[in-house]
Amino acid sequence: MNRQREQKPTASTPNRAPLDRIAASLRRERERAGLSLTELARRAGIAKSTLSQLESGGGNPSVETLWALGVALDVPFSRLVDPPRPRVTVLRLGEGAAVPSERADYTATLLASCPPHARRDLYLLQVEPGSARESDPHMPGTTEHAVVAAGRALIGPLDAPVELGPGDYIAYPGDAPHTCRALEAGTVIVLAMEHT
Repeated sequence: MNRQREQKPTASTPNRAPLDRIAASLRRERERAGLSLTELARRAGIAKSTLSQLESGGGNPSVETLWALGVALDVPFSRLVDPPRPRVTVLRLGEGAAVPSERADYTATLLASCPPHARRDLYLLQVEPGSARESDPHMPGTTEHAVVAAGRALIGPLDAPVELGPGDYIAYPGDAPHTCRALEAGTVIVLAMEHT
């Protein structure tokens, strides 16, 4: 059986994997699929003891382990690590469900998962200081996701925008009035519009 090593936390690891959430998600998805611990471990190519430990909220799973389990369960990686989210979500750089790789200096932090039957359009925004871009509501069910790549911006609901810097993430209703204003020259934002 292919035993995958579990990543040990290091000073360079920005955040521990969300173990309680992963444990509950693994149990839920394994039971939904009608698989035993032994069968799921076999399909994922990991040790049964590793899977048992993960379902108990122990260990420190790597990206590879969670991807293998997701494939074996026929669910996306995000379903194993994504927490329930409020209508407006802000993640500062270094926050979020970060899962390290065991094969490279690489950490995957899930910012948002896409709900079933949704479509996402991806945009690169180049914004300069000056007047704010105030947007009218889009179609019902629209959510906007933004990550600041460079500079600083005030972005989000028109009545409660949030100041964000490089690496910060926000999600907010796009079907309500919202705004975006650069606070520094050369501000760059990656924006995804999600339509359900």
